[in-house]
Amino acid sequence: MKPARRQLLHLAAGAAALAAVSRLAYAQSYPTRPVRLIVPIAPGGAQDILARLMGQWLSERLGQPFVIDNRPGGSSNIGTEAVVRAPADGHTLLLVPPDSAINATLYDKLNFNFLRDIAPVAGIISLPLVMVVNSSVPAKTVPEFIAYAKANPGKINMASAGTGSGVHMAGELFKMMAGVDMVHVPYRGGGPALTDLLGGQVQVMFPTTVACIEYIRAGRLRALAVTTATRSDALPDIPIVAEFVPGYEATAWFGVGAPKNTPSQTIDKLNETINAGLADPKIKARLAHLGGTPLVGSPADFGKLIADETEKWGKVVKFAGAKPD
Repeated sequence: MKPARRQLLHLAAGAAALAAVSRLAYAQSYPTRPVRLIVPIAPGGAQDILARLMGQWLSERLGQPFVIDNRPGGSSNIGTEAVVRAPADGHTLLLVPPDSAINATLYDKLNFNFLRDIAPVAGIISLPLVMVVNSSVPAKTVPEFIAYAKANPGKINMASAGTGSGVHMAGELFKMMAGVDMVHVPYRGGGPALTDLLGGQVQVMFPTTVACIEYIRAGRLRALAVTTATRSDALPDIPIVAEFVPGYEATAWFGVGAPKNTPSQTIDKLNETINAGLADPKIKARLAHLGGTPLVGSPADFGKLIADETEKWGKVVKFAGAKPD
């Protein structure tokens, strides 16, 4: 080998080694300043509770403030786009809601492709939804409700937190699989929808356990079933929808994402810290109180969940003919 070429190869190898060392050193020192955790949904729901819970844990473990930044609007698209366009250095993160998987089909045109432009970091929680009805509805079970709905096609109002929300899609999946005709009534958030459900203006809804469990315990709403594949520890006496509608399953899930090209060492450090939090007894107890199950796993595990949910809900969006409000 000629000396000049040998020297060039040594220089290239040295540069690559230096870059690797620099990336490792950066990952070890990360974060170097406050981190923004953007929550792309309006304040006040499960997502806020989770963001603050994990934000505090990350702040304590990584030595920098994790600041919660609510950016609602566009069914989570405004906040998501802010993260997509942020520097890929780990100092801007996204609390990923289930809307992210639904919006890929719901919207004809977005300024980003979620699966391509957001790097999965870690899951946080999987939450059951609950099929709840106003006490005026005569049905006490899912089979009774299906019979009642088929006897009254187009006369039952189904509330949701907005077109394309996870609550909406869970209801549409039920309509599709149970073969019932209900009128979708979208609201600007889960709070107003639950208010009207309690008041009897609408008859049925599929909210998260976080949103409705206290109303169920107080007897103000009747829970017919939970939407997960197994019963909820928070509502152990309530059956699952799939006992009566085989194959039915819907969950609300949340996790953390980052701009694409965020260094893998940074993502791995965040993933490891979040998973440690999910194993902490106090956080586990808090998540259990919310009725949820920790989503412990690798970035690839969370990425697979998002991809699978995107495919699943794409079919339901098309069945429902749903369009953005």
